[in-house]
Amino acid sequence: MPGPLEGRVALVAGATRGAGRGIAVELGAAGATVYVTGRTTRARRSEYDRPETIEDTADLVTAAGGRGVAVPTDHLDPSAVRALVDRVDHEAGRLDILVNDIWGGEHLFAWDAPVWEHDLDKGLRLLRLAVETHAITSHHALPLLLRRPGGLVVEMTDGTAEYNHDTYRVSFFYDLAKSAVLRMAFALGHELGPRGATAVALTPGWLRSEIMLDQFGVREENWRDALDRVPHFAISETPRYVGRAVTALATDPGAARWNGQSLSSGQLAPLYGFTDLDGSRPDAWRYLVEVQDAGKPADVTGYR
Repeated sequence: MPGPLEGRVALVAGATRGAGRGIAVELGAAGATVYVTGRTTRARRSEYDRPETIEDTADLVTAAGGRGVAVPTDHLDPSAVRALVDRVDHEAGRLDILVNDIWGGEHLFAWDAPVWEHDLDKGLRLLRLAVETHAITSHHALPLLLRRPGGLVVEMTDGTAEYNHDTYRVSFFYDLAKSAVLRMAFALGHELGPRGATAVALTPGWLRSEIMLDQFGVREENWRDALDRVPHFAISETPRYVGRAVTALATDPGAARWNGQSLSSGQLAPLYGFTDLDGSRPDAWRYLVEVQDAGKPADVTGYR
């Protein structure tokens, strides 16, 4: 049976691992052709020096039922992004979904370091990777997306607009980067809405990415072993959960009602009827406000 996104073309920029990989795989499971980009390939690693590659992601997309196409791309290089979009246009002739998930800043920020103590070069590099890359990609990709009505742009960030408005996020540079992406979606909503497309900001909750699992010394199969040390990790979710959120938006003919808004995987799950891989519906941002930040003991009852 053809999937609901059969014949549709997606570009997931920053799909090597984490949320980007989860999104790409779920779009593939819905039948889409998914171009996946990043800097880590089987022949060359980025400064992350991690084993995940864009070729691996593309294979997972194809195995899920779609067609995965890996294109090594440095999204700080406008000419490389222009070549990427030209390739999508030449091979597919359309672009229906753009997911801006470029990040690459895990090793560049220091927790609770004020701006005058934070490494300036790392902070500025973080801003370039988290903000400039998104602008470059949108600049080159949106003309192709706008050729047909109904296109969807998803700006991936960390935190909802409501949560980030009142909460200091990690450090000056991290806070600025994540807030900027939220505003990008708002601005794109104004520019794309009248032209027949939709832009949203989307955040996962506490993500069980490859890096997070490694930090806690667990695998996806035994992630609950980390709860002895980090009890609130019980609200965490797989990258596929936010992938299902993107797929729900991409298959919703009324998705324009979300234009310019800030959304989360936990918020959308009950509305669209999807779950995480274990059948639960973690609502991490509500949990953070009402339980973790409120200083209450870890208890996910009613939150997943």
